[in-house]
Amino acid sequence: MPHLPEFLAQHPELEIEAVLDDRNIDLVHERIDVALRMGRLADSMLRARRIASGPQVIVGTPAYFARAGEPAAPGDLSAHDAVIYDQGAGGEDWTLQRDNANIAVTLKGRLRVSAAEGVRAAVLANAGVAIASEWMFAPEIKDGTVKIVLRGWTLPQIDLWAVFPAGRTTAKARIFTEFVQALMRAN
Repeated sequence: MPHLPEFLAQHPELEIEAVLDDRNIDLVHERIDVALRMGRLADSMLRARRIASGPQVIVGTPAYFARAGEPAAPGDLSAHDAVIYDQGAGGEDWTLQRDNANIAVTLKGRLRVSAAEGVRAAVLANAGVAIASEWMFAPEIKDGTVKIVLRGWTLPQIDLWAVFPAGRTTAKARIFTEFVQALMRAN
């Protein structure tokens, strides 16, 4: 969203109606030219183009870690409050890897959120740790508002997709997709 004014300035002939919804809505029925979706895509009649692939990280605020302690190992996560993104792209069960070791963890949290912006808001309100794409918290990680923990461990990469209704890829959808892809490469 912060980059949409730049896109509109570059393309004064275009208008954007942004539908913010983490559910997989019917693009044809809703008359949507392109959707941005993260994670695994369900089989469908839609056309998809991978725009980027990036890391997922475990984050929390310094204030939360001052109160709850910072996890030193994956198993420590079970003792932390977790903000769980409950939209089918991860949830509470995760496998972290380091070298040849795989450790399965189950996050425990009383807060389940069905929208990425809700996860952001909850983490920024010191509600607990979350597993999220690094993109979701990039500005806050950079300025120290949010901290990545367990840096020696990795989680599965997450993909960002542009999804188009089958048989209907508009020029404006392609231009927007190229703009988003350029932003993702720059970060």
